[in-house]
Amino acid sequence: MSHISKEQADNLRRRFSLLYGAERAPRLLERLEMMIGRYGVGDEVVPAEELWSEHDTVLITYADSIQSEEDGSPLQTLRHFLCRHAKGAIRIVHLLPFYPWTSDDGFSVVDYRAVEKDYGNWRDIEELGQEFDLMFDFVLNHCSRKSQWFRDFVMGVEPGRNFFLPTDPDADLSDVVRPRATPLLTKTATREGDKWVWATFSSDQVDLNWQEPDLLFEFLDILFLYLSKHARILRLDAVAFLWKKIGTDCLHLPETHEVVKLFRDVLEIVSPRTILLTETNVPHAENISYFGKGDEAHMVYNFSLPPLLLHGLLRGDATLLKGWAKELPELPPTETFLNFTASHDGIGVRPLQGLIDEDEQGWLIRQVRDKGGQVSTRSLPDGSEAPYEMNIAYVDALAVEGDEVLSMRRFLCSQALMLSLPGVPAIYIHSLLGTPNDTEGFEQLGYNRAINRKKWQLEDLEPLIDAEATGKQADIFARYLGMLRRRTGITAFHPSAAIRFLDFDDPALFGFIRTGAEGDEIACLYNFSDRALKIKLSSIHPYLETVRSTPDVLHGATQPLPKGKAMEVLPYGAYWLHVG
Repeated sequence: MSHISKEQADNLRRRFSLLYGAERAPRLLERLEMMIGRYGVGDEVVPAEELWSEHDTVLITYADSIQSEEDGSPLQTLRHFLCRHAKGAIRIVHLLPFYPWTSDDGFSVVDYRAVEKDYGNWRDIEELGQEFDLMFDFVLNHCSRKSQWFRDFVMGVEPGRNFFLPTDPDADLSDVVRPRATPLLTKTATREGDKWVWATFSSDQVDLNWQEPDLLFEFLDILFLYLSKHARILRLDAVAFLWKKIGTDCLHLPETHEVVKLFRDVLEIVSPRTILLTETNVPHAENISYFGKGDEAHMVYNFSLPPLLLHGLLRGDATLLKGWAKELPELPPTETFLNFTASHDGIGVRPLQGLIDEDEQGWLIRQVRDKGGQVSTRSLPDGSEAPYEMNIAYVDALAVEGDEVLSMRRFLCSQALMLSLPGVPAIYIHSLLGTPNDTEGFEQLGYNRAINRKKWQLEDLEPLIDAEATGKQADIFARYLGMLRRRTGITAFHPSAAIRFLDFDDPALFGFIRTGAEGDEIACLYNFSDRALKIKLSSIHPYLETVRSTPDVLHGATQPLPKGKAMEVLPYGAYWLHVG
């Protein structure tokens, strides 16, 4: 065991035993050891001094979010666009599934080891990786019906015949927690007759059988491949549903957590600088359980932030958001949140569970519908349906009817707040571009999430965001990039930098102070209302009472301060003030 220490071997042996039985564990450990060095991964291991810093920001994008017939493949177009506009503002690019696929815009994977030819090739991804760090999706729960694995299952060919979950359609599956309103089982004709296989998300996305160790080792090989392509972050898609046991809710089962821990153990051995991120769109307490005891995910999506922030800004009241934020756990240096407001998916409703009451949830859903959004549902055990996510462009969700200036201010306030919280910020490309609801795409494609997954033609996009352009999208794009560039390098915005919340009498005011390792202090202030407010300087920081002005990092300007008086905060105003 030259690559694996005794402690690491003991951990892995224990995990293999819990997952696949003590008898199999020694052989599985040997099999893993033989994999080290595959694709050149694990031969020369560089320790991780620090997993993240204040320089890290993530851009979430599809490989073909921006296209041009004259600019090469979509991956080349994306690289050229980002190099031209986002250098110094974005460090990490999250490429949503770029593998061959059949549905769900990539999340029904046909071949995990290939690049969809319509996007480009591995060379294109490697060239993007020379300019930016990369984040890949690790789609663990399911694959496409068109995959070779599923064809082998249908034909009874080893090992694929064991990679899926035939289930008695008469079995009692009422306890299973559903993320969709579609049937849980889908009928499939096989060489051995009709079988009903598990399909949590759709009939085309067939769930994989993680009780089969050969499947684990397929994914370990894929893991090593992605590491060889310099993936800095691995996103475990839909991981909460991974392990199935009839008679349980099949959500967050102990075996699921063990699989995540096993991947963490493997990364510690072969690539300790790689970050493991779990995607679990569930209530907050369940979501943060994936930190484990410091032995599971390095990073967890902050799923409750997008709907709580939206609710607060639409209500003009930050009370619920502040109460939730104050209860967030103080994390060790090896754990952090991925903060975001929008992504390729909708704004989750389940993460609001226990945080706002049903009346407020219903009000928020009506607001989204009134602004042109859609609402997707999931099935409940009694056969009824409940809201699962709100599908809308975040910029339109925060629009102020008839007032583009206030609309832009309210949207940028939401983004500035997200960027200033403890954690690593992630920006959806359509938030950066100020893309409104893609109503035409939704009507053409017929599924709710299409409303926020527009595919831009470069020649249509550039005139809208050009430095000489006027209009809401140009303003958002320029101001957002400015915020990101000015944020970079400020130690107070290190993911682990301390936070101290400020107390204001007005519920529309939300503020806190971030303190960096070098003593840098930034007061972050946000007005959730459409009216100008006054804040006593003494309620922010004593330093502000002693100076006539201070740098406002957010706007790259100096904020004048009337000595000994109150500071005026504009409607939906956001400020990052140097206070030490």
